[in-house]
Amino acid sequence: MELNPTFLINSLLYSFLGVAMFWLAFVLIDKLTPYNLWKEIIEEKNIALAIVVGAMCLGIALIVASAIH
Repeated sequence: MELNPTFLINSLLYSFLGVAMFWLAFVLIDKLTPYNLWKEIIEEKNIALAIVVGAMCLGIALIVASAIH
């Protein structure tokens, strides 16, 4: 079985596109909330918010993966 370079390039392109879309969605949600998510999670040790943000990240990742697939 040969490795087709076109498949490799497409996989890398879609991977970078998915990561970029995920990052943009996270930044948008961070801007829409009334407080800084990163500061609340890291400095204030808000575990409940960290769980909610983790669930949100999984949801966005599933949407992006389904859209690209």
